[in-house]
This record gives sequence, structure tokens and C-alpha cells, in this order.
Amino acid sequence: MNSQLELSAPSDEDSASKPLAADVQAPEETPTTTAAPAPSEPPAPAHADAELEDDEDDDEADAADDGLDDTVLGAEEALAAAEAEDAAEAREEELEEAPTVLEPEPEPTLAERALHAPHVRPTGEPAEIDPDELDPDALKVVLRLHQHGHQAYLVGGCVRDLLLGRKPKDFDVATSATPNEVRGIFRNCRLIGRRFRLAHVYFKGGKIIEVSTFRANPTELESHAGGGEDDGDGEDLLITHDNVFGTAQEDARRRDFTINGLFYDVSEGRVIDYVRGRRDLDERFIRTIGDPEVRMREDPVRILRAVRFAAKLGLDIESRTYAAMEGAVEDLPRCAPARLLEETFRLIRGGVSAPALKLLDALDALKILLPPVNAYLKQHGKEGEKTFYAFAEALDRRVSAGEPLDDAILLAMLLIPISRSTGPEESQEGGRPSVSQVVEDLLAGFVQSARLPRRIAERCRMLLLAQRTLTGERRRRSAAFKRHPLFNEALTVFEMTVEATGENREQLEAWKAGEVPQPRAAAADGEAGEAGGQRKRRRRRRRRRPSANGASGESADASEPSSDAGDA
Repeated sequence: MNSQLELSAPSDEDSASKPLAADVQAPEETPTTTAAPAPSEPPAPAHADAELEDDEDDDEADAADDGLDDTVLGAEEALAAAEAEDAAEAREEELEEAPTVLEPEPEPTLAERALHAPHVRPTGEPAEIDPDELDPDALKVVLRLHQHGHQAYLVGGCVRDLLLGRKPKDFDVATSATPNEVRGIFRNCRLIGRRFRLAHVYFKGGKIIEVSTFRANPTELESHAGGGEDDGDGEDLLITHDNVFGTAQEDARRRDFTINGLFYDVSEGRVIDYVRGRRDLDERFIRTIGDPEVRMREDPVRILRAVRFAAKLGLDIESRTYAAMEGAVEDLPRCAPARLLEETFRLIRGGVSAPALKLLDALDALKILLPPVNAYLKQHGKEGEKTFYAFAEALDRRVSAGEPLDDAILLAMLLIPISRSTGPEESQEGGRPSVSQVVEDLLAGFVQSARLPRRIAERCRMLLLAQRTLTGERRRRSAAFKRHPLFNEALTVFEMTVEATGENREQLEAWKAGEVPQPRAAAADGEAGEAGGQRKRRRRRRRRRPSANGASGESADASEPSSDAGDA
């Protein structure tokens, strides 16, 4: 019996365990797995053998109808090649190759042991941020840079989050030391980056403290060199280079928003605010540093960053900043597609996809970032918005609960409403199963222009395909389906879909209990087929039992029309 499934892409674990010869085998030569009868079973009657053979033929026909043949199994080779290309591109982005084994961090000297972050400021007041809330490894980096005569501060998001009473995801350091000087101080350090070099200091458990050298805003430097402010409204302000060292104040001013321009002086126990970020934090505003029109034109990706901070931190966007964001949306296509996709994923990974996407929709930015989502919302109106954001909220609840979700699952959850609204998938040429064309085009565009790994795109597509099997709309060999490597991920997506819609709860409980839910009623397939929304499923035709004169009756069957072609 053919064991092919609609979840046809093999898992990474399977790919790693297969021999090289199997990986390079042509897809059409991939053998199918056929279940042989157990030796202990008695021989079946001739007519039963004929029926079994016919069943297998029909299984293969059904698989071909659904675009599931052996060519799909060749996706493993394509995914492996894509991962190799991704790794090669990542290496090109780095200035240095990562050492195989970094030297361990040496034990602190007696002088270093004396360095500490005081709880009390020189004025006698308590430190503005409790040193116990600071990362000890980040403190070690800052204090050692101080010992070597350099300025060094905790910067950016960690200072912002601590002042808001939130736990920072990571701690970054800004310093007057050049990247090479940082590497000379820390043996467990390597430099990365081509556009602007950064130092990564490694600690136990894979922790990385990122150390950047103070930078200046190249737009400001060019403005000062030109003798004044820009007076040409049509001048291109898009930043294409950002590799100029500067002072601490220049580094604060070149950052995007005031709430991200705060520095923390560990040794003094005080916040350094060159950009009035403390005021905006107290007033709960997101405001650009400098002219918002200029800052958004310099880097339109700041639109997505402002949206993420507003959704994540519950802050309001200052009116002039919001107006500048609206005007800069048209410049988003000028940004690197890979940056736009990564910032979009950061919105989804943060557990704030619903409020963030609502804000992007209000800014009319979805037409550039996620065209199928924009088209779906415009086409289906209020009801479509209600459905789509119900899926986004179900996803946010899982992410906020700390459940680790693959990027393929995140993307699939946002695309399910579109996939459901465009009807069932159809087979492409060559037998490859397909979801709706708009989803196929979106995934292909992400792979080609935005450097989305093919593995993620393929897994997302397979998760979407699997939903019709889980709902019972498509009948599959359930035992083999449950053994598929993507089954658990597909079930996770299905469970969130049930939470969002309230539908198919019985099917979900059956799958979770290890049972196989009953398929959908045959009438549903018939009605959908009459409406033109689904392809009609063929009823299996069984061969007649051989007659007494030895004729099989196949020719009669072949000429006899089937009246059950539309039944399931």
C-alpha cells in the first residue's frame, strides 16, 4: 500500500540520517514503500487479490490527483542545498570566520575583583538601576573596558526595559574602544560584520555580549560638512553606509528613538540621557531623535521598529512621528527585502502580532510586507478582520506562554485564513501539491528576494496542506500520517486554529487521544463539488469476481460509466 502522505517534505533529522547516495538520487527514481502481506496470513482468494491490487492502483491515483507523488520526496535535496547556500551567505556577511573553540574566559585578577557596580551613587543617592538586576557578564565587560581606560556603557533596549520594570532579553555595550581594541582585551571575542564591525564576547552557555564602538550619524556629519541643514525636499536621505566612529553623544543621537538612546553608567549608577528619552518613557511616548521626516526617510525599517515597540511596550507613537511613518511607507520597497522580512518575523516572534499587524494595516504597510494578508482584509471586510486577528491572537497566546514555535508555524498561522478562503489546494504540474496560488507566490517571493530559507517555506506549505487531513476533509492513511515527522507541528497549528475558530474541536480531541476522527460527511464534498470549490473525489472501482468462463469482466467495467464519480 502506498505510504505517501500530503506532508511530503522529510524532516531535518531524517535528512541527516540518510546516506549521501539517497540524497542525490533523482526524484523520479525514489522507490515507493509498499506494505507486503504478513507470511502467516492465508492466501487470499483471487477476487480479493484483484480488489487489493485495484485498491493500490486507486491509492496511487488519489495521490496523483492530490499532487502527491515521488517527485515531492526530492524536496530533501533542494532543502539541503538551500541550507548550504544560506550558510555560505552568512559566512560572507562575517568579517572573520568563527573559531572552532574560543579560549575560555580567564579568572579575574585581584584588581578586577575589586571592580563592582555600586548600589549607592557618589551623591549618596541609590543607583538608578539596581546592580542586582544587571547581567553579571555584561558588568564584567563594562568594568574591564573601564580598567583599560575606555568609556563603556550599557545601552539601548536593556536600559529602556529596566527603567520600565521589564526583564531585558539581552544586554548590549557601547564603548570608545575600537573593535580591534576590544578583541585585544577579551580573549573570548571575535569580530563580525562587514558594514560595521561589532565585537561579540562569548561566555558560558552560549551567551553573547555585543560590544559596539561609538558611531556618528553619517547624515548629520554630511549636513555639518555642507554648512547647514538640507534644503532639498527631493534629496535622497536613505542611509547606505554607517561606519563612522564618533563620541558617546553622537552615538546616542544617531539612534532611532529617544527611548533607545539611553546609556547607563555602571560605575556612577546613573542614566545618561542625551536625547530626553527619560521624559518620553515617563510620558509613554515613542518619538524619533531629531526630525521624524528625516529619520524615517533615512531608514524606513524604523516604521516596523516603532510598531514593534508600541505593541510590545504598550506605548503611544507621538503624532509627528506617526505622520512621518505614514509618509515613509512608500519607501519600504527600497529597503533590503531580507531586513523587512526579519523585522516582520520579530513582530510575530514577540507575541504581539495582532496589535502590531493592526497598526501596520492602519499605516497601509501590509500591502508591501504581506500582500495576501492585505488583500484578504480588504476583500472580506469586518468579518475577515475578525477571523484573521482571531488567528493572530491565538498565536500570540502561545508565544507569550513561552512555547517555542518554529518560524514555519508562525508564518503558517498567519496564512491559514487566506488558505481557507481560497478553497482547497490543487496539484501543480509534475504532481507537486499546492496551496492557494497567492500563498505559493508569497512563499516563493520570500525565498527568492528576502532570503527566507527554503526549508521554512516548504515546511510552512506542508503545514497548510496538512490541515485538511486533520479536519477530516481529506482521507489519508491515518497510521502513517501520525508517524510523519511534521505531524506534531501540524497538530499544534490545528490546535491553535480550533482555538481561533471554535470549529473541529471533536476532531482535535480525537487526534490528541491517538484516535482517528471520522471523515467529513459525503454530502459536504458533493455540495462543494457542485459549487466548483473542490475537485470531486472518485469512488474506487472494484474489479468483478472472475466469471465461470474465466472472463474477468474488465472490458465491461471499462465501458460502463460511473454514476458515483462525485461521491466521497
